[in-house]
Amino acid sequence: MPSEPTTLQEAAVYFADPQNCYDYVVPRRWSNGVICPTCGSAKVKFQPQHNRWQCSNKHPRRQFTLKTGTVMEDSPIGLDKWLTAMWLVSSNRNGVSSWGLHRALKVTQKTAWFLLHRIRLAMQDESATKLSGTVEADESFFGGKAANMHLDKLTRLKMEGRVRAGVNGKAIVAGLLERHEKAKVKVIPNTRSFHIRTNVIENVEKGSRIDCVQ
Repeated sequence: MPSEPTTLQEAAVYFADPQNCYDYVVPRRWSNGVICPTCGSAKVKFQPQHNRWQCSNKHPRRQFTLKTGTVMEDSPIGLDKWLTAMWLVSSNRNGVSSWGLHRALKVTQKTAWFLLHRIRLAMQDESATKLSGTVEADESFFGGKAANMHLDKLTRLKMEGRVRAGVNGKAIVAGLLERHEKAKVKVIPNTRSFHIRTNVIENVEKGSRIDCVQ
């Protein structure tokens, strides 16, 4: 088997070995050596019997693992599932559904949804929080027809003022597309100019050109 997996089957076998998980994650997380995620000290000692490190500085949370300070931290799911899921999501250009992950990893659909949600969160681009250049803006309505809704839901939406021409209780999604680059979408309460303008201000750099899609 190659030093790193190239297929799903290889990934499942490779990450089933805890030592492979260690060798795979450590240099990617700490390229210059393991440091304490709490205080940043490099004076740490690995405790193989507990599969964790301990910082020499005295402070809360001196002990930490590969998961500490990551999207995996508060999860009992093993690294074999986490790393295989990450490999699968990052290597599939068309995306992976929670049901697809559920079948590939042989975990429950609820667990697969949790993994997918956390992995997508970790993959978000934080280096550029706002779009720039030429940005296209549009909004659309998503959801079923009001006539097909349960009476309780229809009554609630009427009280909220969301059942009217052109809306009918549907979710309103505002989209911003940086020309040939990134996109951002957000659910907004209504199509009034305040919410449209606020969404643009929060997500687009000053001086950018806004093209409203007709």
